[in-house]
Amino acid sequence: MRTIAVVNQKGGCGKTTVSINLASTLAAEGKRTLLVDVDPQGHCAVGLAVPEEQIEQSIYDCLVGSRRGEPVKLTEILWEISDNFELAPASIDLAAFEQQLSGTVDRENCLKDVLAAVSKDYDYVVVDCPPAVGLLTFNAIRAATDVVVPVETGYFSLHGLSKQLDTLSVLCKQCSQHINVMVLASMYDIRTKMGREILVELRKNFSGKMFWTVVNFNTRLKEAASLGQPICEYDPASRGHKDFQSLAQELIASDTQIEPKQRPIIQARQEPVAIQSSIRAKERKEVIEALDDNLESISSSAQELLAGLKSGQPKAKSKQKDIDSKLNDFYGVRQFEGSVRFVTLYPRAKTVQIAGDFNNWQPQQTIMQPGKDGKWELALELAPGKYRYRMVVDGQWQRDPYNESVEMNPFGEYNSVLEVK
Repeated sequence: MRTIAVVNQKGGCGKTTVSINLASTLAAEGKRTLLVDVDPQGHCAVGLAVPEEQIEQSIYDCLVGSRRGEPVKLTEILWEISDNFELAPASIDLAAFEQQLSGTVDRENCLKDVLAAVSKDYDYVVVDCPPAVGLLTFNAIRAATDVVVPVETGYFSLHGLSKQLDTLSVLCKQCSQHINVMVLASMYDIRTKMGREILVELRKNFSGKMFWTVVNFNTRLKEAASLGQPICEYDPASRGHKDFQSLAQELIASDTQIEPKQRPIIQARQEPVAIQSSIRAKERKEVIEALDDNLESISSSAQELLAGLKSGQPKAKSKQKDIDSKLNDFYGVRQFEGSVRFVTLYPRAKTVQIAGDFNNWQPQQTIMQPGKDGKWELALELAPGKYRYRMVVDGQWQRDPYNESVEMNPFGEYNSVLEVK
Protein backbone atom coordinates (compact mmCIF):
# COMPACT_ATOMS: atom_id res chain seq x y z
CA MET A 1 0.00 0.00 0.00
CA ARG A 2 1.34 3.37 -1.01
CA THR A 3 0.48 6.29 1.25
CA ILE A 4 0.68 9.81 -0.19
CA ALA A 5 0.57 12.80 2.15
CA VAL A 6 -0.42 16.06 0.46
CA VAL A 7 1.40 18.67 2.52
CA ASN A 8 1.76 22.43 2.44
CA GLN A 9 1.63 24.72 5.45
CA LYS A 10 0.44 27.54 3.20
CA GLY A 11 -3.29 27.71 2.57
CA GLY A 12 -4.87 28.43 -0.80
CA CYS A 13 -2.45 26.28 -2.81
CA GLY A 14 -5.10 23.80 -3.98
CA LYS A 15 -4.09 21.12 -1.49
CA THR A 16 -7.59 19.72 -0.92
CA THR A 17 -8.42 19.97 -4.62
CA VAL A 18 -5.32 17.92 -5.37
CA SER A 19 -6.17 15.36 -2.67
CA ILE A 20 -9.78 14.82 -3.79
CA ASN A 21 -9.11 14.66 -7.50
CA LEU A 22 -5.91 12.62 -7.27
CA ALA A 23 -7.69 10.03 -5.12
CA SER A 24 -10.76 9.87 -7.36
CA THR A 25 -8.64 9.59 -10.51
CA LEU A 26 -6.51 6.81 -9.00
CA ALA A 27 -9.77 4.98 -8.26
CA ALA A 28 -10.93 5.57 -11.83
CA GLU A 29 -7.66 3.96 -12.97
CA GLY A 30 -8.72 0.80 -11.17
CA LYS A 31 -6.71 1.32 -7.97
CA ARG A 32 -8.36 0.66 -4.59
CA THR A 33 -8.07 4.10 -3.06
CA LEU A 34 -8.73 5.60 0.36
CA LEU A 35 -8.82 9.36 0.99
CA VAL A 36 -8.07 10.32 4.59
CA ASP A 37 -8.86 13.85 5.72
CA VAL A 38 -6.87 14.97 8.75
CA ASP A 39 -7.69 18.65 8.30
CA PRO A 40 -10.13 19.83 11.03
CA GLN A 41 -11.90 21.96 8.43
CA GLY A 42 -13.22 18.78 6.83
CA HIS A 43 -13.21 20.12 3.28
CA CYS A 44 -12.83 16.69 1.69
CA ALA A 45 -16.30 15.72 2.85
CA VAL A 46 -17.68 19.03 1.58
CA GLY A 47 -15.97 18.55 -1.77
CA LEU A 48 -17.49 15.08 -2.11
CA ALA A 49 -21.02 15.98 -0.99
CA VAL A 50 -20.89 14.00 2.26
CA PRO A 51 -23.46 15.59 4.64
CA GLU A 52 -21.60 16.93 7.67
CA GLU A 53 -24.61 16.38 9.94
CA GLN A 54 -24.60 12.67 9.10
CA ILE A 55 -20.93 12.11 10.01
CA GLU A 56 -21.25 10.42 13.40
CA GLN A 57 -17.64 9.25 13.62
CA SER A 58 -14.53 10.55 11.93
CA ILE A 59 -10.84 9.77 11.62
CA TYR A 60 -10.48 11.54 14.98
CA ASP A 61 -12.24 8.64 16.73
CA CYS A 62 -9.87 6.13 15.13
CA LEU A 63 -6.73 8.12 16.01
CA VAL A 64 -7.66 8.85 19.61
CA GLY A 65 -9.26 5.47 20.24
CA SER A 66 -6.06 3.69 19.22
CA ARG A 67 -4.25 5.26 22.18
CA ARG A 68 -7.06 5.20 24.75
CA GLY A 69 -7.68 1.48 24.64
CA GLU A 70 -11.04 2.08 22.94
CA PRO A 71 -10.18 1.23 19.34
CA VAL A 72 -12.55 2.30 16.57
CA LYS A 73 -12.04 0.35 13.35
CA LEU A 74 -11.39 2.44 10.28
CA THR A 75 -14.04 0.48 8.40
CA GLU A 76 -16.67 1.82 10.81
CA ILE A 77 -16.22 5.44 9.73
CA LEU A 78 -15.72 5.06 5.97
CA TRP A 79 -17.99 6.54 3.32
CA GLU A 80 -18.15 4.89 -0.09
CA ILE A 81 -17.83 7.61 -2.72
CA SER A 82 -17.64 5.44 -5.85
CA ASP A 83 -16.16 2.17 -7.07
CA ASN A 84 -12.70 1.69 -5.54
CA PHE A 85 -12.98 5.02 -3.71
CA GLU A 86 -13.70 5.55 0.00
CA LEU A 87 -13.36 8.52 2.34
CA ALA A 88 -12.33 8.67 5.98
CA PRO A 89 -13.84 12.07 6.87
CA ALA A 90 -12.50 14.63 9.31
CA SER A 91 -14.32 16.54 12.03
CA ILE A 92 -13.74 19.69 14.04
CA ASP A 93 -12.67 17.43 16.93
CA LEU A 94 -9.30 17.08 15.20
CA ALA A 95 -8.50 20.64 16.30
CA ALA A 96 -8.09 19.26 19.84
CA PHE A 97 -6.16 16.16 18.78
CA GLU A 98 -2.80 17.39 20.01
CA GLN A 99 -4.17 18.47 23.39
CA GLN A 100 -6.12 15.24 23.82
CA LEU A 101 -3.01 13.12 23.34
CA SER A 102 -0.61 15.37 25.22
CA GLY A 103 1.92 13.23 27.04
CA THR A 104 0.78 10.04 25.30
CA VAL A 105 3.56 7.69 24.26
CA ASP A 106 4.02 7.13 20.52
CA ARG A 107 1.29 9.63 19.64
CA GLU A 108 2.97 10.53 16.35
CA ASN A 109 2.26 7.00 15.04
CA CYS A 110 -1.52 6.97 15.53
CA LEU A 111 -2.35 7.30 11.83
CA LYS A 112 0.38 4.85 10.84
CA ASP A 113 -1.10 2.20 13.16
CA VAL A 114 -4.65 2.82 11.94
CA LEU A 115 -3.64 2.47 8.30
CA ALA A 116 -1.52 -0.61 8.99
CA ALA A 117 -4.71 -2.49 9.87
CA VAL A 118 -6.08 -1.95 6.32
CA SER A 119 -2.83 -2.15 4.36
CA LYS A 120 -4.08 -5.15 2.36
CA ASP A 121 -7.38 -3.48 1.46
CA TYR A 122 -6.03 -0.56 -0.57
CA ASP A 123 -3.48 0.16 -3.26
CA TYR A 124 -3.28 3.88 -2.48
CA VAL A 125 -4.05 6.08 0.48
CA VAL A 126 -4.12 9.86 -0.04
CA VAL A 127 -3.92 11.98 3.12
CA ASP A 128 -5.09 15.60 3.02
CA CYS A 129 -3.10 17.46 5.69
CA PRO A 130 -4.01 20.69 7.52
CA PRO A 131 -2.32 23.95 6.45
CA ALA A 132 -0.15 23.95 9.55
CA VAL A 133 2.79 22.07 11.03
CA GLY A 134 1.63 20.11 14.04
CA LEU A 135 0.96 16.65 15.36
CA LEU A 136 -1.60 15.86 12.64
CA THR A 137 0.84 16.69 9.85
CA PHE A 138 3.58 14.77 11.62
CA ASN A 139 1.25 11.74 11.85
CA ALA A 140 0.66 11.96 8.10
CA ILE A 141 4.38 12.14 7.35
CA ARG A 142 5.13 9.21 9.66
CA ALA A 143 2.53 7.13 7.83
CA ALA A 144 3.58 8.22 4.34
CA THR A 145 5.70 6.59 1.69
CA ASP A 146 5.42 9.74 -0.46
CA VAL A 147 4.92 13.43 0.22
CA VAL A 148 3.43 15.66 -2.48
CA VAL A 149 3.92 19.41 -2.03
CA PRO A 150 1.50 21.34 -4.29
CA VAL A 151 2.83 24.77 -5.21
CA GLU A 152 0.80 27.52 -6.80
CA THR A 153 2.94 29.21 -9.45
CA GLY A 154 3.12 32.57 -7.72
CA TYR A 155 5.93 34.37 -5.90
CA PHE A 156 4.49 34.06 -2.38
CA SER A 157 3.73 30.39 -2.91
CA LEU A 158 7.34 29.88 -3.94
CA HIS A 159 8.42 31.55 -0.73
CA GLY A 160 6.09 29.17 1.13
CA LEU A 161 7.64 26.20 -0.67
CA SER A 162 11.07 27.09 0.63
CA LYS A 163 9.76 27.23 4.21
CA GLN A 164 7.76 24.03 3.73
CA LEU A 165 10.78 22.07 2.56
CA ASP A 166 12.83 23.41 5.46
CA THR A 167 10.12 22.18 7.82
CA LEU A 168 10.00 18.76 6.18
CA SER A 169 13.77 18.55 6.51
CA VAL A 170 13.46 19.06 10.26
CA LEU A 171 10.59 16.58 10.61
CA CYS A 172 12.38 13.88 8.63
CA LYS A 173 15.09 13.70 11.27
CA GLN A 174 12.44 12.28 13.60
CA CYS A 175 11.28 9.65 11.09
CA SER A 176 12.61 6.15 10.64
CA GLN A 177 11.47 5.50 7.05
CA HIS A 178 12.39 6.85 3.65
CA ILE A 179 9.88 9.25 2.12
CA ASN A 180 9.89 10.35 -1.49
CA VAL A 181 9.19 14.10 -1.65
CA MET A 182 7.87 15.54 -4.91
CA VAL A 183 6.83 19.07 -5.91
CA LEU A 184 3.63 19.56 -7.92
CA ALA A 185 3.00 22.81 -9.80
CA SER A 186 -0.70 23.60 -9.35
CA MET A 187 -3.15 26.34 -10.30
CA TYR A 188 -0.86 27.22 -13.21
CA ASP A 189 -2.15 29.99 -15.45
CA ILE A 190 -0.24 30.17 -18.71
CA ARG A 191 -1.62 33.67 -19.32
CA THR A 192 0.33 35.20 -16.45
CA LYS A 193 3.95 36.22 -16.88
CA MET A 194 4.95 35.27 -13.36
CA GLY A 195 3.34 31.84 -13.74
CA ARG A 196 5.30 31.03 -16.88
CA GLU A 197 8.51 32.31 -15.36
CA ILE A 198 8.20 30.33 -12.14
CA LEU A 199 7.21 27.10 -13.91
CA VAL A 200 10.35 27.27 -16.06
CA GLU A 201 12.53 27.97 -13.04
CA LEU A 202 10.88 25.23 -10.97
CA ARG A 203 11.60 22.67 -13.67
CA LYS A 204 15.14 23.89 -14.02
CA ASN A 205 15.89 23.83 -10.28
CA PHE A 206 14.01 20.74 -9.12
CA SER A 207 14.63 18.45 -12.08
CA GLY A 208 13.77 14.87 -11.03
CA LYS A 209 12.18 16.00 -7.77
CA MET A 210 9.15 17.51 -9.52
CA PHE A 211 6.18 15.95 -11.30
CA TRP A 212 6.24 16.59 -15.03
CA THR A 213 2.45 16.94 -14.88
CA VAL A 214 1.19 20.46 -14.19
CA VAL A 215 -2.29 21.13 -12.79
CA ASN A 216 -3.53 24.09 -14.79
CA PHE A 217 -5.91 26.73 -13.51
CA ASN A 218 -9.35 25.47 -14.52
CA THR A 219 -12.73 26.88 -13.54
CA ARG A 220 -14.31 23.44 -13.94
CA LEU A 221 -12.33 22.24 -10.91
CA LYS A 222 -13.94 24.94 -8.76
CA GLU A 223 -17.36 24.19 -10.18
CA ALA A 224 -16.93 20.48 -9.44
CA ALA A 225 -15.93 21.18 -5.82
CA SER A 226 -18.90 23.50 -5.29
CA LEU A 227 -21.24 20.72 -6.47
CA GLY A 228 -19.55 18.05 -4.37
CA GLN A 229 -18.11 16.04 -7.23
CA PRO A 230 -14.60 15.03 -8.27
CA ILE A 231 -13.65 16.38 -11.67
CA CYS A 232 -13.66 12.90 -13.25
CA GLU A 233 -17.41 12.74 -12.62
CA TYR A 234 -18.32 16.38 -13.15
CA ASP A 235 -16.56 16.95 -16.47
CA PRO A 236 -14.40 14.07 -17.78
CA ALA A 237 -13.63 16.07 -20.95
CA SER A 238 -12.24 19.08 -19.09
CA ARG A 239 -8.61 20.15 -18.95
CA GLY A 240 -8.73 19.72 -15.18
CA HIS A 241 -9.60 16.03 -15.46
CA LYS A 242 -6.91 15.44 -18.07
CA ASP A 243 -4.33 17.03 -15.75
CA PHE A 244 -5.25 14.78 -12.82
CA GLN A 245 -5.46 11.76 -15.09
CA SER A 246 -1.91 12.51 -16.22
CA LEU A 247 -0.80 12.98 -12.60
CA ALA A 248 -2.34 9.68 -11.51
CA GLN A 249 -0.74 7.82 -14.41
CA GLU A 250 2.63 9.42 -13.70
CA LEU A 251 2.33 8.40 -10.06
CA ILE A 252 1.33 4.84 -10.92
CA ALA A 253 4.17 4.51 -13.42
CA SER A 254 6.80 5.70 -10.98
CA ASP A 255 8.44 3.30 -8.58
CA THR A 256 9.09 5.67 -5.69
CA GLN A 257 8.92 3.29 -2.77
CA ILE A 258 12.33 2.43 -1.41
CA GLU A 259 12.32 -0.71 0.65
CA PRO A 260 14.25 -0.56 3.93
CA LYS A 261 17.47 -2.47 4.00
CA GLN A 262 17.15 -6.00 5.37
CA ARG A 263 19.75 -8.49 6.37
CA PRO A 264 19.35 -12.19 5.58
CA ILE A 265 17.33 -14.02 8.25
CA ILE A 266 19.98 -16.69 8.80
CA GLN A 267 22.68 -14.11 9.38
CA ALA A 268 20.47 -12.17 11.78
CA ARG A 269 19.84 -15.28 13.84
CA GLN A 270 23.54 -15.97 14.15
CA GLU A 271 24.36 -12.56 15.59
CA PRO A 272 23.87 -11.58 19.21
CA VAL A 273 20.89 -9.36 20.07
CA ALA A 274 23.15 -6.41 20.92
CA ILE A 275 24.82 -6.58 17.50
CA GLN A 276 21.46 -6.89 15.73
CA SER A 277 20.23 -3.81 17.61
CA SER A 278 23.35 -1.90 16.62
CA ILE A 279 22.88 -2.89 12.95
CA ARG A 280 19.25 -1.79 12.96
CA ALA A 281 20.18 1.55 14.53
CA LYS A 282 22.89 2.09 11.91
CA GLU A 283 20.53 1.23 9.04
CA ARG A 284 17.84 3.51 10.48
CA LYS A 285 20.34 6.33 10.71
CA GLU A 286 21.41 5.80 7.07
CA VAL A 287 17.80 5.94 5.87
CA ILE A 288 17.11 9.11 7.85
CA GLU A 289 20.27 10.74 6.52
CA ALA A 290 19.33 9.78 2.95
CA LEU A 291 15.90 11.36 3.39
CA ASP A 292 17.42 14.40 5.03
CA ASP A 293 19.85 14.82 2.12
CA ASN A 294 16.95 14.58 -0.33
CA LEU A 295 14.99 17.25 1.49
CA GLU A 296 18.01 19.44 2.06
CA SER A 297 18.81 19.40 -1.66
CA ILE A 298 15.33 20.42 -2.77
CA SER A 299 15.11 22.94 0.06
CA SER A 300 18.39 24.46 -1.13
CA SER A 301 17.01 24.51 -4.67
CA ALA A 302 13.98 26.42 -3.45
CA GLN A 303 16.16 28.93 -1.64
CA GLU A 304 18.37 29.39 -4.70
CA LEU A 305 15.35 29.77 -6.96
CA LEU A 306 13.84 32.34 -4.63
CA ALA A 307 17.10 34.25 -4.45
CA GLY A 308 17.43 34.06 -8.22
CA LEU A 309 14.01 35.56 -8.73
CA LYS A 310 14.79 38.38 -6.34
CA SER A 311 18.13 39.13 -7.95
CA GLY A 312 16.52 38.80 -11.38
CA GLN A 313 14.43 41.92 -10.80
CA PRO A 314 16.06 44.73 -12.80
CA LYS A 315 17.46 47.71 -10.99
CA ALA A 316 17.79 49.62 -14.22
CA LYS A 317 15.97 48.83 -17.46
CA SER A 318 18.95 49.88 -19.54
CA LYS A 319 21.25 47.36 -17.84
CA GLN A 320 19.09 44.23 -17.58
CA LYS A 321 16.09 42.84 -19.42
CA ASP A 322 13.17 41.67 -17.31
CA ILE A 323 12.60 37.95 -16.88
CA ASP A 324 9.78 37.82 -19.42
CA SER A 325 12.01 39.22 -22.11
CA LYS A 326 14.59 36.58 -21.33
CA LEU A 327 11.99 33.83 -21.57
CA ASN A 328 10.72 35.19 -24.86
CA ASP A 329 14.26 35.14 -26.20
CA PHE A 330 14.64 31.43 -25.50
CA TYR A 331 11.26 29.68 -25.49
CA GLY A 332 8.14 29.85 -27.63
CA VAL A 333 7.50 30.42 -31.31
CA ARG A 334 8.98 33.40 -33.16
CA GLN A 335 9.05 34.55 -36.75
CA PHE A 336 12.43 35.41 -38.20
CA GLU A 337 13.52 36.23 -41.72
CA GLY A 338 12.00 33.61 -44.01
CA SER A 339 11.18 31.09 -41.28
CA VAL A 340 9.29 30.41 -38.07
CA ARG A 341 11.36 29.08 -35.15
CA PHE A 342 9.86 26.83 -32.45
CA VAL A 343 11.79 26.52 -29.19
CA THR A 344 10.52 24.59 -26.17
CA LEU A 345 11.80 22.92 -23.00
CA TYR A 346 11.21 19.23 -22.23
CA PRO A 347 14.18 17.91 -20.20
CA ARG A 348 12.81 14.38 -19.82
CA ALA A 349 11.39 13.88 -23.30
CA LYS A 350 12.81 11.39 -25.76
CA THR A 351 10.99 12.78 -28.80
CA VAL A 352 9.21 16.07 -29.43
CA GLN A 353 7.22 16.63 -32.61
CA ILE A 354 4.85 19.28 -33.94
CA ALA A 355 1.49 18.57 -35.58
CA GLY A 356 -0.62 21.31 -37.12
CA ASP A 357 -2.45 22.79 -40.06
CA PHE A 358 0.85 23.18 -41.88
CA ASN A 359 1.58 19.42 -42.03
CA ASN A 360 -1.96 18.01 -42.11
CA TRP A 361 -1.55 17.12 -38.41
CA GLN A 362 1.13 14.53 -39.14
CA PRO A 363 3.72 14.89 -36.31
CA GLN A 364 6.23 12.51 -37.89
CA GLN A 365 6.82 15.09 -40.61
CA THR A 366 8.10 17.78 -38.21
CA ILE A 367 10.44 16.36 -35.59
CA MET A 368 12.12 18.85 -33.26
CA GLN A 369 15.86 18.62 -32.70
CA PRO A 370 17.23 18.20 -29.16
CA GLY A 371 19.65 20.78 -27.81
CA LYS A 372 21.34 21.41 -24.48
CA ASP A 373 19.60 21.27 -21.09
CA GLY A 374 16.39 19.78 -22.43
CA LYS A 375 15.79 22.42 -25.11
CA TRP A 376 14.16 21.37 -28.41
CA GLU A 377 14.20 23.48 -31.57
CA LEU A 378 12.79 23.47 -35.10
CA ALA A 379 12.65 26.05 -37.91
CA LEU A 380 9.92 25.90 -40.57
CA GLU A 381 9.23 27.95 -43.66
CA LEU A 382 5.53 28.84 -43.54
CA ALA A 383 3.45 31.00 -45.83
CA PRO A 384 1.58 33.95 -44.25
CA GLY A 385 -1.60 32.91 -42.49
CA LYS A 386 -3.07 31.55 -39.27
CA TYR A 387 -2.00 28.10 -38.10
CA ARG A 388 -3.15 25.84 -35.28
CA TYR A 389 -0.73 23.29 -33.86
CA ARG A 390 0.09 21.05 -30.89
CA MET A 391 3.24 19.55 -29.43
CA VAL A 392 3.54 15.74 -29.39
CA VAL A 393 5.85 14.81 -26.51
CA ASP A 394 6.70 11.11 -26.34
CA GLY A 395 3.41 10.42 -28.07
CA GLN A 396 1.35 12.69 -25.79
CA TRP A 397 -0.46 15.54 -27.52
CA GLN A 398 -0.47 18.88 -25.70
CA ARG A 399 -0.50 22.58 -26.36
CA ASP A 400 2.69 24.62 -26.55
CA PRO A 401 3.38 25.68 -22.92
CA TYR A 402 5.24 28.79 -24.09
CA ASN A 403 2.57 30.12 -26.44
CA GLU A 404 -0.29 31.79 -24.61
CA SER A 405 -2.34 32.18 -27.80
CA VAL A 406 -4.77 29.23 -27.78
CA GLU A 407 -8.23 28.25 -28.93
CA MET A 408 -10.54 25.35 -28.12
CA ASN A 409 -10.63 22.44 -30.56
CA PRO A 410 -13.61 20.09 -31.22
CA PHE A 411 -12.25 17.59 -28.68
CA GLY A 412 -12.50 19.99 -25.74
CA GLU A 413 -8.75 20.60 -25.61
CA TYR A 414 -6.62 23.57 -26.60
CA ASN A 415 -4.65 24.13 -29.78
CA SER A 416 -1.84 26.65 -29.84
CA VAL A 417 -2.26 29.38 -32.42
CA LEU A 418 0.39 31.00 -34.63
CA GLU A 419 -0.08 33.87 -37.05
CA VAL A 420 2.60 34.23 -39.71
CA LYS A 421 2.79 37.65 -41.33
